[in-house]
Amino acid sequence: MKKVIIAAVMVTVALSMVLVACSQTEEEDGAPRIVIGTDATWPPMEFIDQSTGDIVGFDIDLMTAAAEASGFEVEFRNTGWDGIFAGLATSEYDAVMSSVTITDERMETMDFSVPYINAGQIIIVPAATEGVTSLEDLSGQQVGVQIGTTGQFAVQDYSEINVATYDEIGLAIEDLAVGRLDAVVADTPVAANYALQNEDYSESLKIVGEPFTEEFYGVAVRKGNTEVLELINSGLEAVLQAGVDEELAEKWLR
Repeated sequence: MKKVIIAAVMVTVALSMVLVACSQTEEEDGAPRIVIGTDATWPPMEFIDQSTGDIVGFDIDLMTAAAEASGFEVEFRNTGWDGIFAGLATSEYDAVMSSVTITDERMETMDFSVPYINAGQIIIVPAATEGVTSLEDLSGQQVGVQIGTTGQFAVQDYSEINVATYDEIGLAIEDLAVGRLDAVVADTPVAANYALQNEDYSESLKIVGEPFTEEFYGVAVRKGNTEVLELINSGLEAVLQAGVDEELAEKWLR
């Protein structure tokens, strides 16, 4: 009898461990709740509003709209980037939405939602600049890039452009602001953070044209977690079709 009791306890404990390891998705007021890990240090995509302490940004607004469209509750959990994918694998949250570029390597270990934004390289110029919308328009001009980035590789394909390389993109932005450069190339969120959100540059710099490389962001979920993936995709597809992403781009990225 004692062995039977012990066996029953062990089964109960094992079942509890399985349940803990399963998705964090829970019912809240009759609707599923999805917990999303995000590293809130990447303005304007996700960051902490210093006046309220809330996590805000493009990603937050987009997923909030997607949750409403798909009928689930969403909770954002601020998580350091260095362990964000490990936390996903161990079910600390259901998904990761944190300016995550969809890559073949990442797709081997996790599933991704539909792409929701092309965060590729874009051009920043002084506010007074006219007639620049593409790299072709920068022939003969001095353009700053960060070493080792896709921006550098793209600009170097244009032999007519004079390329200035920097260890940090912030240094290139400083030189652009004081007139040492004609333009800077950076990925879209970084460009928006400097040219739109940063008070030191928001009036003197502007973003022009459209992204000219493809670096799509997506929401990562655990491999095989079709329940969460379908809910997220349903919401994202609805808001993308409705043009909510364009409205949020005007708010956060342009």
